[in-house]
Amino acid sequence: MSITHGRLSRVRLNLARSEEFPGGSANHGYEFVAPIGEDGHIDADIWKQERDHCRVRRFWEGEPDDIGHLIHRPGGSWAFHYDIDGDEDDEAGYRFGAHAFAPGEYVSIRDEDGEMHTFQVVTVEPL
Repeated sequence: MSITHGRLSRVRLNLARSEEFPGGSANHGYEFVAPIGEDGHIDADIWKQERDHCRVRRFWEGEPDDIGHLIHRPGGSWAFHYDIDGDEDDEAGYRFGAHAFAPGEYVSIRDEDGEMHTFQVVTVEPL
């Protein structure tokens, strides 16, 4: 299966301001590939066709990168899945289906420990 130019985009999320990081952090975040429509939303129909290409890299200073996939769960929610063996919990995007992925926007992700973190969309680049 080949990637059709313009169907997929690389999205970078950096940790937004928090108590621990008052200025946010470019050393903590995610880069993922997803079908982002012109409205900025993830297109579930294109994801079904391109799911093998919808990868994620979680980068967190002081920890090795986690590499996984963007998955669409039953009920319509989105998550990052890292461990094929099922030992590691998915990281769920909070209302990813409702949020537009555009530079400057904010999204939240619940990590494997159940903590919610807010991230700012830094870039959305068509592949």
